[in-house]
Amino acid sequence: QVQLVESGGGLVQAGGSLRLSCAVSGLALSSVSMGWFRQAPGKEREFVARIGRSGSTGYADSVKGRFTISRDNAKSTVYLQMYNLNSEDTAVYYCAASTSYTGGMAPRLYNAWGQGTQVTVSS
Repeated sequence: QVQLVESGGGLVQAGGSLRLSCAVSGLALSSVSMGWFRQAPGKEREFVARIGRSGSTGYADSVKGRFTISRDNAKSTVYLQMYNLNSEDTAVYYCAASTSYTGGMAPRLYNAWGQGTQVTVSS
């Protein structure tokens, strides 16, 4: 059974940093692409970042230059390092796994999801 478990969320002041982790079990992390999405209250789930099997990455324009996605296949963990956070980054953050080679921006491309971790940025 595939399981994705996010951690590392919390309350941070504007301008601060957080690192989210996504622990993956039930499959070899090297066999999937991974993505991070977020959902704020009253809004649709939106793409944040992706990392393909080869390590290629992609970012939403709103986080480009501030967030970095990475993966450690040996530890079966994907990370999202977030810098210079602002109030618009407040949301529940989800990691997701995709059997496609590169992943993508659309949630429908992802086959398994974690339960989410809350990130709250105070101004």
